[in-house]
Amino acid sequence: MGNRIVEVTTTAFEGQKPGTSGLRKKVTVFQQPHYLENFVQSVFDVLVDRGEGGPGKVLVVGGDGRFFNREAIQIILRLAAANGYAKAFVGRDGILSTPAASCVIRGRKADGGLILSASHNPGGPRGDFGIKYNIAAGGPAPEALTNAFHARSETIARYRTLEGAPVVDLGRDGLSALGGMTVEVIDPVADYASLMDSLFDMEGIRSLFRDGFTMSFDAMHAVTGPYAREILERRLGAAPGTVVNGVPLEDFGGGHPDPNLTYAKDLADLMMSDSAPDFGAASDGDGDRNMILGRGIFVNPSDSLAVLAANADLIPGYRGRMTGVARSMPTSRAVDRVAAKRGWECHETPTGWKFFGTLLDAGRATLCGEESFGTGSDHVREKDGLWAVLAWLNVIAARAQTVERILFDHWANYGRTYYSRHDHEGVDAGKAAALIDHLRSLDLVGMDFAGAAVVLNDDFSYVDPVDGSTASGQGIRIEREDGARLVVRLSGTGTEGATLRLYLERYEPDPAMHGQDAQEALADLIRAARDLLSLKERFGSETPTVIT
Repeated sequence: MGNRIVEVTTTAFEGQKPGTSGLRKKVTVFQQPHYLENFVQSVFDVLVDRGEGGPGKVLVVGGDGRFFNREAIQIILRLAAANGYAKAFVGRDGILSTPAASCVIRGRKADGGLILSASHNPGGPRGDFGIKYNIAAGGPAPEALTNAFHARSETIARYRTLEGAPVVDLGRDGLSALGGMTVEVIDPVADYASLMDSLFDMEGIRSLFRDGFTMSFDAMHAVTGPYAREILERRLGAAPGTVVNGVPLEDFGGGHPDPNLTYAKDLADLMMSDSAPDFGAASDGDGDRNMILGRGIFVNPSDSLAVLAANADLIPGYRGRMTGVARSMPTSRAVDRVAAKRGWECHETPTGWKFFGTLLDAGRATLCGEESFGTGSDHVREKDGLWAVLAWLNVIAARAQTVERILFDHWANYGRTYYSRHDHEGVDAGKAAALIDHLRSLDLVGMDFAGAAVVLNDDFSYVDPVDGSTASGQGIRIEREDGARLVVRLSGTGTEGATLRLYLERYEPDPAMHGQDAQEALADLIRAARDLLSLKERFGSETPTVIT
């Protein structure tokens, strides 16, 4: 008999612990029988116990289109129907960018959503896959909830599914029934594009393009292609072909959909060439990251957050309502100086967008950002790559200046924070963990570090000022008496080995010194960091995989 609810006996898998942005593993791990079902049922079990899921509730489902996305959605819908959900909204073709999923959850008043993405990680049959749960506010589940999901996954012995259920047609908008649950396939772009219309001076941006402004947006064969084509080319009038690599592919065209100077090299080379357009931008696998470039200049993500905060009054959706800003701890303190000058609250949180949620909900932050190319605001509860691009276009149109001029004017007003992140990807996880343990054991206060004394040396911990929740072990901070600092932490977004990240910054108030290359300005700190960490001795190389 079709549409019959059955309970399937299963055995718990080890390691179903969500990281910074959900559960991420190789595709082949998720393809194991019962693996995805176990995790999703664990999520549903916890939500049902809390009264936040299951019978009568509404779920949003979508993802970045990577390999296994469509199959996973069919599995999830059958489990949702068997667990009593009343309705599920699904993006057409299984597509919903991460910020668009947050927008749909909030706008359609859903009880939560499952987002299928491994963000900027490579896709394809041998690539990565991921899944995370977002709460009714639209943001990532807080740690208390993800810890509960993990605990349940360790004891799970059965899951509920719909036996004999038909495959839901994800290729066209409309309603269908799956057991007792209604499935509505929706246009993945429409809700998000309408929200963008309400925030930005779209006519001002249209005028910019009508006057001959040129741009290149690299969608990296990832989820933002359809969003960028609809908003930039169709609604705003950017020239056809402004969006490149705009068709989402299951393997992202064989590329690494991480918008930085290494993996978006074609765009970076174009923007540094004689034929560069006025503006360049890129977004990542699931649409929540961004890279911004002007003709001949790269905008560091930390500077991008600071510039947008300083110019927020030029953007209609933020004019006169800025209350505060928030940044992840490794992000440079450039935005802190804007907040201090404007009299706003400024919050330093652990890495992970979920830590911004309470601040945004409480109205204590309006804009927030991470150094890992993530910028956003209280319009949704995720970082938002295309939002950041539109915000920059709005500022450029309002100021009638180039990206370079906007940056140098900002530095003249606030000083320049020279900043860089050095990623050492795929290093031995045990050796990387041992390095962090070693750094925790040191007391460096008073030591000379590249010509100045260390005044702060700790492992960052955080107490949420809204709900009192805590997080510890968030990264080693080494700060000098002149404010220059080194941060060392392990990334929680990879699936192989470990990614060791070094963050270096120093402040330069003198406008005459603002034209240096960041790597040159930080050269003494870089050498001191490599010596302190003994990178070559520990890992065989001290050369980063990626420098931003």
